[in-house]
Amino acid sequence: MTYKYHLQPYSAQTRYRCPGCNHRSKTFTRYIDTDTGEELAPHVGLCDRQDKCGYHFTPKQYLKETGGYKLVTGNKQFTTGPKRHGVKPSSQQADYYISPDYVNDSFVNYHKNNFVQYLINRFGLDTADALVGRYRIGTSSHWHGATVFWQLDAQGYVRTGKIMLYNMQNGKRVKQPYNHITWAHTQILRQMNDSGGQLSVGSGQQCNANCQPRTANFVLNQCLFGEHLLIAAPYKPVAITESEKTAIIASALMPAFIWLASGSLDGLNLAKCKVLQGRKVMLFPDVNAYSKWKLKAAELQRAMPGTTFRVSNDLERMASETDRVKGIDLGDVVFV
Repeated sequence: MTYKYHLQPYSAQTRYRCPGCNHRSKTFTRYIDTDTGEELAPHVGLCDRQDKCGYHFTPKQYLKETGGYKLVTGNKQFTTGPKRHGVKPSSQQADYYISPDYVNDSFVNYHKNNFVQYLINRFGLDTADALVGRYRIGTSSHWHGATVFWQLDAQGYVRTGKIMLYNMQNGKRVKQPYNHITWAHTQILRQMNDSGGQLSVGSGQQCNANCQPRTANFVLNQCLFGEHLLIAAPYKPVAITESEKTAIIASALMPAFIWLASGSLDGLNLAKCKVLQGRKVMLFPDVNAYSKWKLKAAELQRAMPGTTFRVSNDLERMASETDRVKGIDLGDVVFV
């Protein structure tokens, strides 16, 4: 029998970081279409570390999820430049993704990354390295010392990245003289607009110099931060915090959960949580968000039968009036 999809033949250029374990060695081999020689998608393949990782996303799984559409590369309709892959939409509403090349390119200069240095100071090099790999923490040049928290969905596609600046010593966000937060897709659009070149994101249609940011040629569709971790642990309970920082720290201290982040108070919604269908989910809201997330949990419970949503009241019990004024989160009290 002849199979249409094969693992790429071995060469230094056909080995990648695994979407499951993100091991520093390139242990991941992608599947290709034998008729065209093209890859299906960045996350479709096999990790060589079968004893320690075991990641294997098959072409059958991929084609089932995408309705039969596969990745296209080269200079075809849905591409946006060399090695910048796009995805053909499977419905009238196109899905937009940032190229995984941006994620891989951000795995540099950790000695200049304030948040990573904070993790090293707090947990030691080995644990910090594991956290960086697990959550795909990258370095951004937007501000000196900035961090980018990539949003990878359960299929391994990159929705966007939140760029933030932290204090290296105490791990607090830098809010003076202004709040240092921006988005990877915003910066990519701006770079494209400034250079007049092609935009290096994937979408249902090609984006070139005529695509202006104001026309919203990239439609943001966020997912839960850390969502990519779900595929490797289908039965593990999930915990959700507001901030990416708290989820990362909590995963080192309470590994019984898969720790995800909503990214904001209003970032917890049904669209993001559908990927949690059938799981046990514990919510850890910031101190001033308990009532709102309690209502949200009831709403999600009704909308997702078979999924359990509970809300921790740890901060409600522990927080002082000063804590409430500051709007602390779990990381400020429990994980100090």
